[in-house]
Amino acid sequence: MSRVARKPVAVPKGVEVQLNERVLSFKGKNGELTLNVHPNVGVTFEDSEIRFVPNNDGDIPMAGTMRSLAQGSVEGVANGFEIKLQLVGVGYRAQVQGQTLNLQLGFSHPIDFPLPDGVSAETPSATEIVIRGADKQKVGQVASNVRSLRPPEPYKGKGVKYADERILRKEAKKK
Repeated sequence: MSRVARKPVAVPKGVEVQLNERVLSFKGKNGELTLNVHPNVGVTFEDSEIRFVPNNDGDIPMAGTMRSLAQGSVEGVANGFEIKLQLVGVGYRAQVQGQTLNLQLGFSHPIDFPLPDGVSAETPSATEIVIRGADKQKVGQVASNVRSLRPPEPYKGKGVKYADERILRKEAKKK
């Protein structure tokens, strides 16, 4: 059996888990998430632990996948996820107004990026964006969409980049 699937998911205090047929519901201080369990995977919840077991030998990888998704959901409703972005370039700015992220990225017009439900953003400075939420996939997708508006270019490094991203720089043309 998969080593990932063998390990149970520990549910910390403050997180409520409910199992209704094939749907796991997670509720915590950061919100609520649901996870549809794959039909080929059995799930049990007891003693504040969630265990996943494949129904037959061919479904071992899916049991590991379900376990990882449940672990991410538990961590998301308990602690939340965040991704930091940096704006590099002269005149590049970001500002949050309600559920809209206003960006100045060197285009002739400002960009208004609407944030989906369950995802929030803040700007500690004009060139930093912190995207937070309980759903790991949704937070990563929003960060990727913001980055795709002006990805970093390899010559000067201008654009929107992840805080821990390293941009490989190219040398300019020589005469």
